[in-house]
Amino acid sequence: MSTEAVTHPTYGNWRRPRRPGLGPLGLVGTFGLFGGLVVTLLASLISLEAALTVCVPMALTLAPLAVRTQDGRNVYQLITLRIGWWRRKAKGAHLYVSGPLSARPGGRYRPPGLLNKVTATEGRDAYDRPFGVLHHPARNLYTIVLGCDPDGGSLIDPDQVDIWVALWGEWLARLSHEPGLKGAAVIVETAPDTGTRLAHEVLPRIHKDAPPAARAVMEEVVQRYPHASSEMHTYITLTYGVMPGQRRKKEDVIADLAVRIPGLLSGLVAAGGGSAYPLSAERIAEVIRVAYDPAVSADVLNARATHGGTGLEWDDCGPAAAVETVNAYQHDSGVSRTWLMTLAPRGTVRSSVLRGMLEAAPATRRKRVALVYRPIDPATSARMVEADRRSAQFMATSGKGMVQARAASEMKAAEQAAAEEAAGAGLVEFSLMLTVTVDSAAELADATVAVRNLTAAARVLMRPADRMQAAAFSCTLPAGILPWEQTLIPHELQEAL
Repeated sequence: MSTEAVTHPTYGNWRRPRRPGLGPLGLVGTFGLFGGLVVTLLASLISLEAALTVCVPMALTLAPLAVRTQDGRNVYQLITLRIGWWRRKAKGAHLYVSGPLSARPGGRYRPPGLLNKVTATEGRDAYDRPFGVLHHPARNLYTIVLGCDPDGGSLIDPDQVDIWVALWGEWLARLSHEPGLKGAAVIVETAPDTGTRLAHEVLPRIHKDAPPAARAVMEEVVQRYPHASSEMHTYITLTYGVMPGQRRKKEDVIADLAVRIPGLLSGLVAAGGGSAYPLSAERIAEVIRVAYDPAVSADVLNARATHGGTGLEWDDCGPAAAVETVNAYQHDSGVSRTWLMTLAPRGTVRSSVLRGMLEAAPATRRKRVALVYRPIDPATSARMVEADRRSAQFMATSGKGMVQARAASEMKAAEQAAAEEAAGAGLVEFSLMLTVTVDSAAELADATVAVRNLTAAARVLMRPADRMQAAAFSCTLPAGILPWEQTLIPHELQEAL
């Protein structure tokens, strides 16, 4: 009798694009450095005092660019973050009140912050299914939300898992060829099971003449089973933009999105997404409503099971009140804290690397993990991989000892990425955000410890989104908020810093 060793596929080869410029200065700092040196040399022809007058301010200006934190931010970025928080707090923008007793016109409960100006519309796809479209007027962006019930990974052959991962990579590669697509996100939301769905499925089916013992057993199952189970929901948001200078009516954009939905859903199903479907405007509003007020989750499920829907509109899915602090975000019946990824797992990983992070966490009301993707068009992808390849080759041939060994490993990864891109693979930038919601601020300390353990097991480095908790909370909702589209400084200039 012989046994064969089962080999589990490993994945990886993601790498952070090398920042252009000299060392930690970045491209802008490098230009400033060389420009300042030229001016200093010219000033030295006049006098030594003139050269020092130019050199000292230049050094003081460039020094904050060279000092960076563990997550890559320089001193100017940290100062800008704190100034922005002080300005919002001075204007009272960290407080939000809605409803009939607020000073806002209409007396409705619109979502706060980045979602306040968003409007919801509904369309019909090729199979006559309703789907919601969220319009972001500030950037003229349109978001559709897809829901799916992914197949579990238990008792699945490694070969099947490898096929699913390959098809998921192919689906992401297709996003680079989607016309007008600005970004995508996969949100996995977990929460303790309320037992509402189980009760609506079991209790009405108990026969009135059933034996008392059988009736008692079924009622006890309905009562106790939810305490040991959890509910999980997966959403995929796709955000499209209108080309600059192109004027299109909202009806034309919705008709264009209706044609694309069936193809996107078929790709999700092939990649192990299970049953995939578009979310209607009502369902999107329900998800946002429960995120801001977790206490109404059972009521929403009960209304949906009893009446087939809640009739909730986008203008009424926000909180009645919300308060943002430095390290937390309090909203209706919950207090949330969000973390941002600073470094992806190094080396190779298995397909189950994020399983613990995606599962329901104890002592939390709700938890959302958002994987945000920024597709890169094929022309830009070719330039990026070639630039990384040249940089890796230069670093591998210019160092000694252990530095040269690490650089040689990076060169192999850059060579493989360039070869795969030349063979037709897509290139996407990705990040990860995690939001935990608890009942009170006193429970945040325990939630922080739980998140630290989850991220350590997943080999992911994360930091709290301090002084921007409200915006980070909105980014983890299935509403299509893309972080790089909400900044005053363009994404390209931020990369140069």
